[in-house]
Amino acid sequence: MSLPGPILVVSENRDRGLAGALAAAGSSAIIEKPLAEAATTIARETPAAVVFADADITPTQSMADAITDAIDAAPAPFMPVLARLNDCGATIMDVLPINAAAPPEQIVARLAAALRVRTLHATVLRRIDTLRHNGADVPDLPSTDPLEEATILVTGRGRSYPLLSAAVSERVGLIGALSVENAARHLNGREVDGVILGEGFGPATNAAFLTALTEDSRFRDLPVGIVPDIPPGIDRKRLSGLEAVHGEPEDIVAHLLPLVRLHAFETRLRRHVATLDARGLIDPQTGLSTITAFERRLPRTIADARERGVPVSIARFVLPFGLGERSRIDAARLVSRLIRAIDFACQSEDGAITVVFAEQALRQAHVVARRIAAIMRQTVLEPRGSKLEAVVTLACLKSADNAQTLLARVCETSTKAAE
Repeated sequence: MSLPGPILVVSENRDRGLAGALAAAGSSAIIEKPLAEAATTIARETPAAVVFADADITPTQSMADAITDAIDAAPAPFMPVLARLNDCGATIMDVLPINAAAPPEQIVARLAAALRVRTLHATVLRRIDTLRHNGADVPDLPSTDPLEEATILVTGRGRSYPLLSAAVSERVGLIGALSVENAARHLNGREVDGVILGEGFGPATNAAFLTALTEDSRFRDLPVGIVPDIPPGIDRKRLSGLEAVHGEPEDIVAHLLPLVRLHAFETRLRRHVATLDARGLIDPQTGLSTITAFERRLPRTIADARERGVPVSIARFVLPFGLGERSRIDAARLVSRLIRAIDFACQSEDGAITVVFAEQALRQAHVVARRIAAIMRQTVLEPRGSKLEAVVTLACLKSADNAQTLLARVCETSTKAAE
């Protein structure tokens, strides 16, 4: 697919390698301007994306403010801004960084990934308007910073590992792993918006881990900061988020955060697509049914079960008191991935998660509930680092039950913890 344009390349001298790579990727509208003309060009042309190609040239504060104002004034969807950088650390502008040594092909791959998010953003906004015009009650996109719900996986050993972990935990959610095997398990079971591969592993281990990421399409756009040298032979075009990072832990994290924010924003957009597909009946934060949708669906499920003579079971997972919002949402998203398509669930305001198992007897539901509780215990951490212990209550549909009485039995105080 050709890159949508126009694409503004800001450079004092024409970068033939980058221009050639953009042309080879199908970008037919490339605007090349010096830094002094960047703000006026953005305001006039409204490009689809901006690339700052000179790693050695930093805009003055007044230039950066003018460029930022021009970008902010552009109509939605968002405009991705990439910049070549020599060093890690905070930048004068909010840009998507890419190491100055990265080949042009990787710059194009990262630009293409950012533009796919822009296209998805435009699609979500258009669908919200269309559905509302047709009378559907669908939510707006959240206006909060996507970093508030982002998570970074840190893996490594040695002295740098605790320092990197501490720097990450100060800004976003943290998952720690002391081996690449554990890191791979977390990637398969958790929502991760970035990875930092620290010191302590050999070149062969690093190469195998990165190669596995390139071979899995789910991770090809995932931000991956690597502290050791990038192993030779890694196809950086197929791992567009790969970044060589060096320096103090705080600088490494600051360097990666814009990429992590973009990934978290893409994940938010994809959750919102599911909400729009369900015409607002799915909570975009958790992926579970809204409380209203759950309350409407349960009586229909009970009536259908009685008509067909099949069982219905229900489970309620009560999370620890005082659990943080991030962990509560993380637990709900985990449940949304574990239940079957015919099952449904919701999360109440106190964080408790209620799951209806359609066509399952109590014995079968108990096995599934225990498995869900065990996975919660293994993967969802409380802020103080302890494992999450959910208290689980189960009930099955009886002949005299209606929706209210069935729900009441799992909300009783005589609860039973899953073992």
